[in-house]
Amino acid sequence: MRKADLVNQISEKTGIPKVDVLITLETMFKEVKDSLSKGQNIYIRGFGSFITKKRAAKIGRNIKNNTAVQIPEHYIPAFKPAKEFTQEVKENHQADTERN
Repeated sequence: MRKADLVNQISEKTGIPKVDVLITLETMFKEVKDSLSKGQNIYIRGFGSFITKKRAAKIGRNIKNNTAVQIPEHYIPAFKPAKEFTQEVKENHQADTERN
């Protein structure tokens, strides 16, 4: 599913114009990015958490030149689904598997 598909589905289910749904989604995405870049995690009960994970410094390899490259410590964004979310996905996939 693409963002346009998501906008269409939300618009159909809620009756809110597509333009308003798109603006709302874009604003949400921007706020998630801004919060994570400031080091603030976002917790949404029943859905999951948008968090930053710390990656330790390590030595990588440039295979083209066969040289060692120092990769500094850095942070990456991550999503951790809530237990309810994970359970629902698991149950739906099991039901799909049993039907086929």
